[in-house]
Amino acid sequence: MLTRLARLVVPVACPACGVPDVPWCGPCTAPLRARPRRVEAGAARLDRLDGVPPLPTWAVADCTGPVRDLVVAWKDRERADLDPLLAGAVERAARDAGAALRDLAAGRTVAVVAAPSGRLARHRRGREPVAVLARAAARGLRAAGVDAHVVRALRRRGRVRDQVGLGARDRARNLAGSVVAAPRAVRPGDLHVLVDDVLTTGATLAAAERALDAAGAVVAAAVVLAATPPPGVVTNSPQRVRPPEFTPGTPSG
Repeated sequence: MLTRLARLVVPVACPACGVPDVPWCGPCTAPLRARPRRVEAGAARLDRLDGVPPLPTWAVADCTGPVRDLVVAWKDRERADLDPLLAGAVERAARDAGAALRDLAAGRTVAVVAAPSGRLARHRRGREPVAVLARAAARGLRAAGVDAHVVRALRRRGRVRDQVGLGARDRARNLAGSVVAAPRAVRPGDLHVLVDDVLTTGATLAAAERALDAAGAVVAAAVVLAATPPPGVVTNSPQRVRPPEFTPGTPSG
């Protein structure tokens, strides 16, 4: 009864297709049920250069079509009711990452770190959506046998433009020096896993990795909800999951 009354006041609908009376629908969320896959090869800014493999990064879906609509509604249109759906997808991706990290993390605690939001974005949204994903990633890692917990290890400083619409170089310039490790939040030598909502060029994760590396931390992997395909790539096509290749501790270029 209360649910029906609430829908009269604030109608609910799938943000991707508009079908009424459901927060999301099966067809629009089908990509989020796909097998998680490695996506770092498509993000130029995750390239660590000098022949060092890029930061291993797992995602569930391409950030196109319905998935993009879901993410935009969740982040910027006050659709916190999508938390369970998107967090569940990230939790599955983190389980895959955890299986690959298990040997490296044996006997160690892994800090799960959300990509930090700027002050204006937090104020506009009234919360930090990526923190929801970080908690989900920690659950997924623990389910895979990794001792993981969330740490607020990064913060933004200075003014940063919204990244939407920026190209790879502009994203890198926009974030240059803007992500720093929070004082006393990082223990040198600890393993860290980064979490973000969408991987585009990799500029945000690269900036986060550099900040943690400067503080003495070891960044082992990253987990994102969705990845924007590089230009010219056909989306939602089957992609092979490559065996993990870890060279932690080297910052992204």
